[in-house]
Amino acid sequence: MKSFLMIGLLLLTSYALAEPFKSADAQSGKALVDKHCINCHASSYGGDGSEIYKREFRKVKTSKDLIAQVRNCNTMLGLKWFEDEELNVAKYLNLTYYQFTE
Repeated sequence: MKSFLMIGLLLLTSYALAEPFKSADAQSGKALVDKHCINCHASSYGGDGSEIYKREFRKVKTSKDLIAQVRNCNTMLGLKWFEDEELNVAKYLNLTYYQFTE
């Protein structure tokens, strides 16, 4: 019985890690990016600010990195987003720029 429970927990954990923002809402994430991120990124990188995501030596290389970076920006800027809002932003950025699958 314990073996089945452990296998089930491992499967659930691996599934959650494979798609960390699966249930997030990308449209809500886009609204947050448009409202809070674009101006800062544009002032730092010019244009519409999207170069921050496309630069050759970007910090974000995995979905975990993406979530961590969104969380870092949230904290540093004092946006006070909830975790679901961070995941919404991460999902939007992933769909638009990164296309991480895990």
